Amino acid sequence: MEDDDILDSQDTQDSSEGPQQRPQSLMLAFFGNHVLEEGDLCVYSGSIIDVLGRVGVGEQAVRSTLTRMVNRGLLMRQREGRKMFFGLTPQATRVLQDGRTRIWRQGAVNDDWDGSWTLLAFSLPDSWKRQRHDLRSRLTWSGFGALYSGLWIAPGNVDVAAVVSDLGLASHVKIFHAQADVATDIELMIRDTWDLESIAARYVTFDKRWTAHLDAGSGDDPIGTRLRLVSEWLWTIRTDPRLPARHLPPDWPAHTAQETFRRVADQTARPAHRMAGDLLETTRLR
Repeated sequence: MEDDDILDSQDTQDSSEGPQQRPQSLMLAFFGNHVLEEGDLCVYSGSIIDVLGRVGVGEQAVRSTLTRMVNRGLLMRQREGRKMFFGLTPQATRVLQDGRTRIWRQGAVNDDWDGSWTLLAFSLPDSWKRQRHDLRSRLTWSGFGALYSGLWIAPGNVDVAAVVSDLGLASHVKIFHAQADVATDIELMIRDTWDLESIAARYVTFDKRWTAHLDAGSGDDPIGTRLRLVSEWLWTIRTDPRLPARHLPPDWPAHTAQETFRRVADQTARPAHRMAGDLLETTRLR
């Protein structure tokens, strides 16, 4: 199970509640919200069913997702009497920590780009379709775009060697760090390499939906609201390579969308934490 499968884009069918996200994506957001910071903590399956039910995931879907994630090495289970509890594996912890960095530390706006680029060139046999898919998905999550078919580029100094090594492709990949020559039109290159309209549309949609939520009041389900918020924000930013702000349109919508995200996140943080304390039955991982 590779990280691109874990973080793969959800079903993008839209509704009044936002993008229809896969149960696994919501499950990871749940564990990121309520378990990651707590260390070796396991949560009772009934508690997980309760919380995910608040965002439209049925009991059977929750149970099958838990089983599938255990089989894929993302969750571990622990029996306490007649109850089954679930906790994070090291692999899932690593992925969630990466997501936490993207959400809370880096942010969606790159105002401090130093002018450097990371280039990755690869050549894989035609029959390696799965390996090619894995590499492209992981590169996209790491901020790369396809400059040409076998040459990908990302802003800044990106440490992508571990990604390549994890996929077993080190002998098929070359990585460079460089700066663009003055003859290169960076803004044109960015427009040719990344689908700016699609990235911008995600931010606009997110901002409209969650601004409406703020205007409507906080509601009475902060734990469900925060779960939807974080999961949808990850869906919004996962294809955004954090391109240098000075080479993007002046009205780039990531700024306002991020402000809206942080406002709702601040509004729901304490109430969701208190509700989790009341709702979640937990135990320490043995």
